[in-house]
Amino acid sequence: MSDALNDLAELIALRRPNAVQSHDIAHGELTLHVTLAHLEDLVEFLQTDPSCRFTSLVDITAIDHPSRVERFDVVYHFLSMYQNHRIRLKLALRETDMVPSIQAIHPSANWFEREVFDMFGILFSGHPDLRRILTDYGFRGHPLRKDFPTTGYTEVRYDEVLKRVVYEPVMLVQEYRQFDFMSPWEGAEYILPGDDKARAGAPGEAKP
Repeated sequence: MSDALNDLAELIALRRPNAVQSHDIAHGELTLHVTLAHLEDLVEFLQTDPSCRFTSLVDITAIDHPSRVERFDVVYHFLSMYQNHRIRLKLALRETDMVPSIQAIHPSANWFEREVFDMFGILFSGHPDLRRILTDYGFRGHPLRKDFPTTGYTEVRYDEVLKRVVYEPVMLVQEYRQFDFMSPWEGAEYILPGDDKARAGAPGEAKP
């Protein structure tokens, strides 16, 4: 399998040298690191070339690296049912970069790209209807960015008096939050639930 994937990677790099920066194979999967400027051309080549025929777009997602200059990786997964191969394209981009939409090549990219926009705030140029798909109207921020607070900015509840759903800023009441820093690993004389069983020993063992 690795030989076949290596041959495939070399073929693609030979046919589209400006699009492929590098490739690697891990766990039987081929990943191509590709350039932003030649993404559309490469995706179309992978779909139509007889040696590839990656006609099924499986998924589009992203990874956030806040400390990197190229903050995001946009990741595409394709399947060739004709060649029985899978391929992953990984595209690094800055927060201000726009990614060309591949919806015209793979219509199923429409909702995938909307999800990546909704969750990460990545813009896709040429998309016919780039709007949120998972979060609510007026939602602020992008939940899968690593700088997005785990509590969010807004809480939603049903108001019995108003008889409707209301949106309010998240208010965390500190007295209801428990911070227990005691741990036997740091020398504190404190027994966590389950520690007493561990000290008692396994069944059949002699107790100290």
